[in-house]
Amino acid sequence: MGAWSARHRKTAVFGWLLFVVLAAFLGGLHGSTKVTDSEMMPGEVARAAKILDEAGIKTPAGETVLVQSAALTADDPAFRAVVDEAAAAVRATGKAADLRSPYDTGAVSADRHSALLQFTVAGEDREKAVENVPAVLDAVAGVQAKHKDLTVEEFGEASSGKWFQEQFSNDFQRAEWTAVPLALGILLIAFGALVAAVLPVVLALTAFIAAGGLVALSSGLLHTSDDASSVMLLVGLAVGVDYCLFYLRREREERAAGRDAATALQVAAATSGRAVLVSGVTVVVAMAGLFLTGIADFQAMSFATILVVITAVLGSLTVLPALLSMLGDRVDKGRLPLLHKLRRSDAATGGRVWNALLTPVLNRPLAATVLAGGLLLGLAAPLLTMHTANLTFQQQLPKGNALVATSQRIEKAFPGSPAPATVVVKARAVDSPEMKQALADLRTRALATGKMHEPIQVTVHGAQNVALVDIPLVGTGNDTASTEALEALRGDVVANTVLKVPGTEAPVTGSTAGSHDFNEQMSRSMLPVFGFVVAFAFLLMLCSFRSLGIALTAVVLNLLSVGAAYGVLALVFQHGVGASLLGTAGVGAVESWVPLFLFVILFGLSMDYHVFVVSRIKEAHDRGLATRAAVSYGIRSTAGVVTSAAVIMVGVFAVFGTLSMQSMKQMGAGLAVAVLIDATVIRAVLLPAVMSLLGERNWYLPRWLNWLPNLSHGESFPPVTPAAPAPAGLHLPDGQSAGGARV
Repeated sequence: MGAWSARHRKTAVFGWLLFVVLAAFLGGLHGSTKVTDSEMMPGEVARAAKILDEAGIKTPAGETVLVQSAALTADDPAFRAVVDEAAAAVRATGKAADLRSPYDTGAVSADRHSALLQFTVAGEDREKAVENVPAVLDAVAGVQAKHKDLTVEEFGEASSGKWFQEQFSNDFQRAEWTAVPLALGILLIAFGALVAAVLPVVLALTAFIAAGGLVALSSGLLHTSDDASSVMLLVGLAVGVDYCLFYLRREREERAAGRDAATALQVAAATSGRAVLVSGVTVVVAMAGLFLTGIADFQAMSFATILVVITAVLGSLTVLPALLSMLGDRVDKGRLPLLHKLRRSDAATGGRVWNALLTPVLNRPLAATVLAGGLLLGLAAPLLTMHTANLTFQQQLPKGNALVATSQRIEKAFPGSPAPATVVVKARAVDSPEMKQALADLRTRALATGKMHEPIQVTVHGAQNVALVDIPLVGTGNDTASTEALEALRGDVVANTVLKVPGTEAPVTGSTAGSHDFNEQMSRSMLPVFGFVVAFAFLLMLCSFRSLGIALTAVVLNLLSVGAAYGVLALVFQHGVGASLLGTAGVGAVESWVPLFLFVILFGLSMDYHVFVVSRIKEAHDRGLATRAAVSYGIRSTAGVVTSAAVIMVGVFAVFGTLSMQSMKQMGAGLAVAVLIDATVIRAVLLPAVMSLLGERNWYLPRWLNWLPNLSHGESFPPVTPAAPAPAGLHLPDGQSAGGARV
């Protein structure tokens, strides 16, 4: 691919540009089809959504206005006047329907100091309701401005949806505009030249744009989501820049060593190009594991990431060699004198630093393995206490958020009512006497448990033979009390009332049910996903290096780095240790989808460094060096590239750790910590120490596996520079040096 691109430079470059433009244009023309509610969630929640979809019943976005006073009660005329004024203001907007006074519904708190005005926001779907809700919010704010001695605040599905939509868009833009300049700045320091720094960023962005178009085009077959776009940017920018960096740095290294331009490109294609291909395939295989979850949002994220990685690999292996062939040594144009000088100085200093680190590691590999392994196991220890949950609205949003404060006030005065459970009853004849009696029994039995309370509302859709029963649960919606109430509702109340009527379905949905069913699905899919990813990563490494030791080492080291990242995640976001540094606080739980998602992402991305470093070690070993000398050479010769690539990944992921949403913070911080651990403790200490301990056993392949394909690590190119001296204190066998050539 590299040779073809170098010979057909214009075809490769303009073909790439045409591909990007066409993919983006056609994707924009087609538009994106988003996942539906019935696809989004598993279990009974999905069944309930499907019943409503098939019946054509659109659940309106429910809203509430809290009227609260410390001095007045709901029975005081002044309090009642404010409730009536708020109702009139909401009605006057023309954007509300089904307005229900607390004096009719009984939605007055036990202490009589709070009341809830309930209504729905006009709109055939949630998106339309979000568009309509600003007028209602303004009307309520106007009432609050007139009555500062009372609390008059609005909260509900449409108002919270509006905040999430705006914040998601703002966060996404901020991440994009922060991550790209950050990556460019790091590359400027790494290369000391403007052209060399810009190339990887431009190629990564064009890969992201093209992949976005492809995702939109295919969304008719596999629906996409907003989460998929965020993950695609996150991973696409990181791997796109890294893949180009690996390729470009090797080509520059070969040119600096005295090779001609064509040979330098050949070497880069045969070595770094191959490493890019193997690591890209590994990321794709790891991400494919998310399809085993059976959850549409995960599948959308998986598919989007797979497309952006494939596109980034394609760009790195085709258009990048074509551009390098066109530019030649002009890739170093736009040198920034100070940065270029610092880069040359840092290269020398970096060699000394890595030599100083490698000397004790390689001379005492057992001690280094025990110390580094102990450190990672210590970091992973909090994993044993990890608690996962679908984070509530209050947990997701930043502390001090106005919507969170309103939600907490409503929840305190009316436990469970902001997000009640909904029983979706589909019957043969919902208006039959038998079903009417069953619905009445449902109410009576629910209240008798003591775990559910008023106001219980029943909405009957006679034409569709569907009834919706809203039942507030005790607890916060995401705690043990709410879970026990849900289990009682499903296992006792519903089972012994409406389900006794023949031909009836009655799945229970709602936020508590959604969290419960999602966690159950995550627990069931965890083992299959882990097994799939680990098994295929092992097979890929086995085929790529034809070595049982290399494949086993790769899997074990990656599991260690993932475990350490999990431990840090639980320590910071669950227990709150150091959370203030990220502008957040411990919320008592880790978002339920984050651990599984981090696993597949990290297992794929960590292979970037592993394949790149081990490929260089294998290259040196194939040229005749003993394993210990090859390890020293491979680690030192890739140190600069791995450091630059890791800093870029950590920087990009850390940007996501600063976003508003708790789940985005957890994902970004978890990825950043894992890559940092992987590029330092794993690659600088554990990998060389373990490979030194194994010695020639690193390359062991049982005879019965000789049928595996022999994937060459590139053509054999004779060295053109003198061998690099071995690090001080490193004892090599007679007749060998650490630089890659026999003495």
